[in-house]
Amino acid sequence: MAAMMQPQIILLKEGTDTSQGKAQLVSNINACTAVADVVRSTLGPRGMDKLIHDDKGTVTISNDGATIMKLLDIVHPAAKILVDIAKSQDSEVGDGTTTVVLLAAEFLREAKPFIEDGVHPQNLIRSFRNASYKAIQKVKELAKSIEGQSLEEKKRLLSKCAATTLSSKLIGGEKEFFASMVVDAVGAIGDGDRLNMIGIKKVPGGTMRDSFLVNGVAFKKTFSYAGFEQQPKKFLNPKILLLNIELELKSEKENAEIRLSDPSQYQSIVDAEWNIIYDKLDKCVQSGAKVVLSRLAIGDLATQYFADRDIFCAGRVAEEDLLRVAAATGGTVQTSVNNVVDEVLGTCEHFEERQVGNERFNIFSGCPSGRTATIVLRGGADQFIEEAERSLHDAIMIVRRATKNSTVVAGGGAIDMEISKYLRQESRAIAGKSQFFINSYAKALEVIPRQLCDNAGFDATDVLNKLRQKHALPTGEGAPYGVDINTGGIADSFANFVWEPAVVKINAINAATEAACLILSVDETVKNPKE
Repeated sequence: MAAMMQPQIILLKEGTDTSQGKAQLVSNINACTAVADVVRSTLGPRGMDKLIHDDKGTVTISNDGATIMKLLDIVHPAAKILVDIAKSQDSEVGDGTTTVVLLAAEFLREAKPFIEDGVHPQNLIRSFRNASYKAIQKVKELAKSIEGQSLEEKKRLLSKCAATTLSSKLIGGEKEFFASMVVDAVGAIGDGDRLNMIGIKKVPGGTMRDSFLVNGVAFKKTFSYAGFEQQPKKFLNPKILLLNIELELKSEKENAEIRLSDPSQYQSIVDAEWNIIYDKLDKCVQSGAKVVLSRLAIGDLATQYFADRDIFCAGRVAEEDLLRVAAATGGTVQTSVNNVVDEVLGTCEHFEERQVGNERFNIFSGCPSGRTATIVLRGGADQFIEEAERSLHDAIMIVRRATKNSTVVAGGGAIDMEISKYLRQESRAIAGKSQFFINSYAKALEVIPRQLCDNAGFDATDVLNKLRQKHALPTGEGAPYGVDINTGGIADSFANFVWEPAVVKINAINAATEAACLILSVDETVKNPKE
């Protein structure tokens, strides 16, 4: 009786929403599966694209898992974890963003019946971690190295990796054309980690085939004043002066006060202003530079002054372009024109201003330090060019990763099927419930080849059965077999050059398992009320 009289303890603020237990975990799993269903159909070379229209009216057409996940304004707290792993996969490896979301959701989907039957989530988590460790060891075992090849051979292999990445994108039709371009661009920046040294400029109009690679820097012609057209537009081996100052006639600051006893002194003050700017311009000319670029404005007086002396100038150059010119030409950006020595001037073999579509571009090629490249993209619609840029970013990341960690695995769902078979065999040697859990982890890995078939319109069950049979061969010759997108059968992915860097798979399995374990380990959600 006394127990019934106990007052109710109010711990949380009124309006706080708490949900816990099994139902809460199942609801989180359902939310993650719903998110994966959005990007599911974008996987692979026959994947569909998504058109996302945001509140500002911007329209984005994309096939890239990370881009779609970013643009979907997901509010469910557990499902947000999938957005984070897609972003981390994008920044770490560049490709495999859809894969990682699908895998995480599939691991959860496989775990759901066990949770409903009352299995403790920690048992699942332990088995999943164990399975992922074994899977990653197996990927490393199956990976083939492309080290020690000749430069030509290595380029060919890298462009195969880039082509595999590009085949699932909008520009997949021209994948060979862009793959070789990407390999050249990554080759140009050398071992440097700085991806911002590869500039991508977009010019609407023309066809994709009109895109080209500049071994150096290219940027759009900046705003210019009268006198600009009289400047020469082409130089061989010019010296290049890079500035971060304004070359404009500046009147004295508004709050300055000058007292004159004699009106004739006024002229000397006006002259002083003119002398300051002329002095600056003289010093630029004396430096011997033939191309003057500044981050700030170069006024009409300066433009005309340089034109009379056969010097090309451009003001208001974007900072990233200026830094790329500095890196490529070996120059240093100056904040003053006093004592400009030869060491701070850059140089390049060839400078010209060229018409690209309806834009004019300033192009610096044949740069001595050469650690930069610019891809100029052409195409019909703006959204199309935007998507092409995102696709190239993925390909650039992949090629860079493949040059650093030079091991590749068979794509097209081959590696997933092989790990799945291996884990199934391993699980039989484990006593206890863990055998079920590792088996379900193995089954979840089959989502990749199954989805590739579904997206291409093939019978997934049929193709997966063929794959299972091939991978089960005791000789191990079936290991590189994956889905053949063109015929709807199965084919040797290695022989067909469907390759991806091993690091993509390792990262995807790692991130997806982490995310699945994280969601499984949550047993209560508390939502505080808005103030």
